[in-house]
Parts: sequence; structure tokens; C-alpha cells
Amino acid sequence: MFERFTRDARATVTGAAAEARGAGAPAVTEEHLLLALLALGALDPLGVDRAAVAADLAAVRRRGGMSRADEEALAGLGIDLTEIVSHIEEAHGEGALAAGAPRRRSLGASLRSALGRGGPADRPAGHVPFTPGSKKVLEQSLRIAIGLGDRHIGSRHLLLALLSRPGPAAEVLTDHGVTYAAASSGLAA
Repeated sequence: MFERFTRDARATVTGAAAEARGAGAPAVTEEHLLLALLALGALDPLGVDRAAVAADLAAVRRRGGMSRADEEALAGLGIDLTEIVSHIEEAHGEGALAAGAPRRRSLGASLRSALGRGGPADRPAGHVPFTPGSKKVLEQSLRIAIGLGDRHIGSRHLLLALLSRPGPAAEVLTDHGVTYAAASSGLAA
């Protein structure tokens, strides 16, 4: 599939891996793909404020990836997510719920590493796997390209794939006026 990716799409995928590594995240998420698209200026033709989108993504990560719908559902049960995040951060430090928050290495992981039996948690520093959600985005980008009659997968297809999947990345984009329809008509193939 990657042979169909344009130079920009490949740069997005490698940029997402770099974003994940830089954040200390255990895997590349849909949010990392969005951050890479932002960094490459792929959303600039849509008038997106890069800094504002990045700040909103950081706020989502700080809430542990909980979407606004999740927050509203919890509120319906009488649970204040903001209060919970505050209590957790008081006890464990700011950003403790973020996917890339530093974690202590478990005794088992240290022992496996010392014995030369490292598992997935002990991967080399350069390799960052993709989450099932981010893999689905890559697969969906191929479907979208084929559906549009395009022979190659570009950053436009990656953005449309992000927007087609419910979750924090699509929610943040929608909050900034980037919908599937807007991206379809506002970006060249």
C-alpha cells in the first residue's frame, strides 16, 4: 500500500512517528497523524490555525483522549471529568493522563530486558508501532483514494480518512470548521 503514497503522504506518516517519539508515546495515534498534517501545512488551504488545533489536541490528550461526547456522557452520570483530571494531576503531575506521559518501567520489563527477552514494551527507541485506529486511517485513505478515482494516496486522502472516523482528531477538526465536505471541496487532489 505504501508504494501508492505520495511524497507528502509518506512525510505525514514519518512525521506522525516522529511526533509520537517526541511525545514519548508508546504508539502512533490518529492525533499524531493530524499533528503531522498540520506541521506539513496540509490544512493551510482550509484556513486552519495550526497553533489552535495543536492546543486543542493537547487538551484532549490531557483528558486522557476523552472526547466531548465522553465528557457529556460522564456528566450525565454525575461525573465531572475536569474535576477528575484535576485530582489526578494533583497526585501525579500535569499531563498524567496523556498517552505520552512518562511511565515508570515495570520491574518485569526491566528484568526481561536484562535477560535479553524484551517484549513489545522494550522495542528499540526508533520504532513506534501504529495503534489500530491509526492503521484504520491508513486503510481508509486507500479506500477514499480508490473511491475518488485517484491512483495515489495523498495528504488529502489521509485528512479525509481522519475525518471519516469518530474520535478526538475528527472532533477537534470539526471544532475548527474542517468537515469532510469542506476538506473534500477545499483541497486539491
